[in-house]
Amino acid sequence: MNDKNAIGLSLAAQVANELREDIIGGRLLPGMALVESELVLAYNASRNTVREALHQLGREGLATYVRNKGVMVRRLGLAEVRDIFLVRRTLELQAIRTSKPLREYQSDRMLEAIEGAELAQDREDWQAFGTHSLHFHQHIVGLMRSPLLDEFFANIAAQMRLVFSLAPSEENFQRPWLARDRHIHDLLVAGRPHEAAEAMAEYLDDSESALLDLLSAPLPL
Repeated sequence: MNDKNAIGLSLAAQVANELREDIIGGRLLPGMALVESELVLAYNASRNTVREALHQLGREGLATYVRNKGVMVRRLGLAEVRDIFLVRRTLELQAIRTSKPLREYQSDRMLEAIEGAELAQDREDWQAFGTHSLHFHQHIVGLMRSPLLDEFFANIAAQMRLVFSLAPSEENFQRPWLARDRHIHDLLVAGRPHEAAEAMAEYLDDSESALLDLLSAPLPL
């Protein structure tokens, strides 16, 4: 691979990362068009760079090509949600069960996400609330101190956001989780990882059930 190609791949990865963060932040929603010409202007990138970034999002399950419409942010279904939670149980529970007593910086990162969610709740900004909650769970996986797993879980967080956005009322869906995030953090701070893992397992069971019910509900007329 020559230097020119390496630079091109680096730029494409950067654009893909920014698009992924826009999904996690709720700024790109399922069904939205990802128009090459608009992205070229937005990111001051070449069409080839943008195209490679969109291919990367497609490989990650975040974008899909729709005939006669182009590339669009993907809509996820029941099978994808079940698979997401299989991954979440594998990574988040493993991270907690094998965690050592939290270092101050690890606790601070989790608290920053929790406090961000509290502020978003006060503003009734439920989109931001969901983003902070996802960041909390990214910090849980971060306990394993694996950059590769961190990068992989960022994609899982983005897919979770795509499912969140399908809720008729994001407030009703998001509100119950804040106290549970804080409880898990407090158990980890107290050096009680087994109890934290039990709390997280119950959390994930309830979250998956709620999302499957959401996706199974009949569409409004």
